[in-house]
Amino acid sequence: MAQEGKAYVHAALALYYAGAQLNEDNLKKVVESLGMQADDARIKMLVASLSEINIEDVLKSASAVVSAPVAAPASAPVEEKKEEEKEEEKEESKEVDIGEGLSGLFGM
Repeated sequence: MAQEGKAYVHAALALYYAGAQLNEDNLKKVVESLGMQADDARIKMLVASLSEINIEDVLKSASAVVSAPVAAPASAPVEEKKEEEKEEEKEESKEVDIGEGLSGLFGM
């Protein structure tokens, strides 16, 4: 069941990358083309949820987090490392994880 919810999200991303409009009809077609029976309620909730966010910004911020350096150079003094870690923790706490909200809707 959890995998099914992920399929809906992946279908929505496929529509986004294809440049197609993300609406209920298009999403239903993609889900059905995967050989799944489309759940109209899930489709409606996902489309409504995704309409409130800018997918491009979310994807850019996700790739920025992945490509961010993990550790400071070894030559940096210990005090500077601690300050950088504190700054990184503050930045991480400000980020919004869209996956958490969607996982509640789709049981992921």
